[in-house]
Amino acid sequence: MRGLVMVLMALDHASVMLNAGRVAEDSAATYIAGAPLPLDQFLTRWVTHLCAPTFVFLAGTALALSAGRRAARGESASTDRDLLVRGTLLILFDAVYMTRISGQTLLLQVLYAIGLSMILMIALRRLDPRVLAGLGAAWFVLGEWVTGQFWTPPAPPPAIATRLLLAPYHGEGVTILYPVIPWLALMAIGYAFGTWLDRRREHPPPIRALSTASLICVLVFVCVRGLDGYGNMFLPRADASLAQWLHVSKYPPSLSFAALELGVLFIGVAGLMWLEPRVTVRDNGPLLVFGQTALFFYLVHFLVLGAIAVGTGSFGKAGLPESYLATLVALAAMYPVCRWFRGYKRRHPRSLARYV
Repeated sequence: MRGLVMVLMALDHASVMLNAGRVAEDSAATYIAGAPLPLDQFLTRWVTHLCAPTFVFLAGTALALSAGRRAARGESASTDRDLLVRGTLLILFDAVYMTRISGQTLLLQVLYAIGLSMILMIALRRLDPRVLAGLGAAWFVLGEWVTGQFWTPPAPPPAIATRLLLAPYHGEGVTILYPVIPWLALMAIGYAFGTWLDRRREHPPPIRALSTASLICVLVFVCVRGLDGYGNMFLPRADASLAQWLHVSKYPPSLSFAALELGVLFIGVAGLMWLEPRVTVRDNGPLLVFGQTALFFYLVHFLVLGAIAVGTGSFGKAGLPESYLATLVALAAMYPVCRWFRGYKRRHPRSLARYV
């Protein structure tokens, strides 16, 4: 699943660098009511919405599975240490590396949200998984009310704590797109899911349970978006068109956004679980390689796409066809590099590369 979303992510970032007509106003902080949403541009952006929720949710799932294995070996303390190191490195990647290549004074995006969430999970993972899942779900139900106490869009949130924790901020040289609390809630739900998977290792894949959860999430989305009120994080529908139905708030994630993306994620995971025993999974298949080197791919692919955009003189001047073509070129260039890096990590399992 991660390999697929890496491809979608590359498309989104190719569009950022090349596509002059890109549409990405998926927040009450930036969207102007009544602004057009050309369907081809909108859907190209919309399909990439799956990326961040998948990364964060599966990071929580992987953490739970890893913690379960280490606990069985009596190594629980190493889980906390790794979370602290990984989380700190992820925050630094955003605050230093991503900020520098973007040319801003400070840029905090998904790596910041995942990193700080990992650090906070050192304490939160002590909770009963059912409590953790309940708290995560409760945030998406109540989060709009809480956020509204501190932020009135489209005005920027006034307090630094609000910008870091609750609402997006776009300022002079400073951009905070992923305030941490909603993404921490998603990681907590993923952790609870991973704990559940770990406890039923000897059972068949939970395809039916995931399909049912997907249906419930989609029904929640339909109800919330249909009622067109609370749960949309101040981004209601302007009309009944497809684009407006799907035009949900990602910054910060609304209840309708979380329900829709989790619905897609759950049915996607269920489909892959059904498909896996029926097909041959090649160790060097591109999607598997990209999924197993996700952070490395993320950090390097910006440079590759930037080189394509600048080298062709298309930076911010092209359209969708050029963005799709650049994505294919970048993926072809990234494959051998990611395959080499995966091999290096396997040969040096205790090196610092294990954190990338």
